[in-house]
Amino acid sequence: MSAKLVVYPPDENGRRRVRYEGSDVGVAQRPSDVAAFAAAAGRTGAEDLDLTDPRCVEWRGGGPETWAEEP
Repeated sequence: MSAKLVVYPPDENGRRRVRYEGSDVGVAQRPSDVAAFAAAAGRTGAEDLDLTDPRCVEWRGGGPETWAEEP
């Protein structure tokens, strides 16, 4: 099963687009934003979301520690 929450690579300002079930839910500036967007989008159990679990979150262009684009 693929993750329904997808975090895209950081832009030039370190912000990352977040999609849940195929819909844009926000632009994150930090890991806590990802969980907040998931909760706002109605994801069950968002308060206990393990951001490092690939079954929960698909990180593209770096994991939860990556927020600035590499030069």
